[in-house]
Amino acid sequence: MSSNQNTRRAARHRRHRRLRKRVVGTVRRPRLAVFRSARHIYAQVIDDRAGHTLVAASDLDPALRDNGGATKTDRARAVGTLLAQRAREAGHEAVVFDRGGFAFKGRVRALAEAAREEGLVF
Repeated sequence: MSSNQNTRRAARHRRHRRLRKRVVGTVRRPRLAVFRSARHIYAQVIDDRAGHTLVAASDLDPALRDNGGATKTDRARAVGTLLAQRAREAGHEAVVFDRGGFAFKGRVRALAEAAREEGLVF
């Protein structure tokens, strides 16, 4: 790994630690955490007090696996929609958004907007 990649990763971890000081998921309002890799995007709704993942979705999910021709942003929108549907089925209407130290643009924003459109309240 080159030093530039290492410093970018370290900077994201610093931003994430700083953000996590304020963003805490509870039973009433769990945390929607997003992780974005170069190829995939993952999201989960977490109760931090109990330390449990309540709902999860990713573009590797069997429900979204056949989205082969879609762009990464389109797949992120599909993950946001699926996650919001699963969260609402589990009885979670409101969440706090944890962008994981990533910039709120591109795929992270697409996922968040799709979850909002599906009825999840941030």
